[in-house]
Amino acid sequence: MDSHLIFLHFVIITLCTLVKSKSSICRSSCGDIQINYPFGIDDGCGSPYYRNILVCSESNNLELRTPSGRYPVSRIDYSDPHILVTDPDMWSCQDGARFRPTRPFSLDTSIHFSLSPQNDYLFFNCSEKDVIVEPKPVFCERFPERCDSTCDSASYLCRHLPECAHALGGTASCCSYYPKATESLRLMLKYCDTYASVYWRNLGVSQTYNTAPEYGIRIDFDIPVTTRCLQCQDGSKGGGTCGFDIETRSFSCLCDKRNVTTYCKDQFQHGRSSRVLVGTATALSVAGAVGIGAGVWYFRKIKAQAPVTHGVQSNENRLF
Repeated sequence: MDSHLIFLHFVIITLCTLVKSKSSICRSSCGDIQINYPFGIDDGCGSPYYRNILVCSESNNLELRTPSGRYPVSRIDYSDPHILVTDPDMWSCQDGARFRPTRPFSLDTSIHFSLSPQNDYLFFNCSEKDVIVEPKPVFCERFPERCDSTCDSASYLCRHLPECAHALGGTASCCSYYPKATESLRLMLKYCDTYASVYWRNLGVSQTYNTAPEYGIRIDFDIPVTTRCLQCQDGSKGGGTCGFDIETRSFSCLCDKRNVTTYCKDQFQHGRSSRVLVGTATALSVAGAVGIGAGVWYFRKIKAQAPVTHGVQSNENRLF
């Protein structure tokens, strides 16, 4: 076979393979964490409510993007919808009584996220001149109208720090307080050295004490369910993936070869589209078509100009 024809054949196969590999762009995991609806780590996948919220880093670690920074995600639970994140800047057992400056964690209020009521917050070395640091039951008996404003110095978590009960060694103070908003958390950190978030993990056992405290921030989320998404995911209808158009944010059912507005097995009857998944492969297809066209042009040009060499490669028609 002519060497130029072999080269053109190679170019076409390479471009077609690249287009095919990009047409299934919705990754279903990052590291060992499953990525299911309503989330997506590729633009156009999942629900537009959570667009660009989760990031899969180059090291294959999942991170949550918030106004206060990016935080490692340790778990996503879809049956009891919540995300568990860690904050490397928060106090940890390894710090002991050595406190580092930290930034207050915050969420974007326009997203369908909320800080879980299962979180507790521990504050360390607070100024008693600016913060009410007292045993909560005693303070509430004396000042019931101000009960919510006290930072409980006699809380269970302060007396039993998770994983390191005696980390402070009696050299620093601890109190437990639940901030009702980011602003109150920021205000507390103005008068306290640092803080830690503790959530109560469900142990999955039917006993009186079926939860245990662990460090982390639990964030509850909503799963927006629509009839179109349920139809799209239905295996008998093609088993597509729920997504959205990145330009209009309207619903799209992402199938193996194209996007449709209903469900995958209905793609030739309703809203047939030649666009592959989430637009990315469309651009690549165009680039591929241009590349193939350029290859054909180059092939014809070479055929027209190449001298007859009787099988001997000359410098005039050398490819490299």
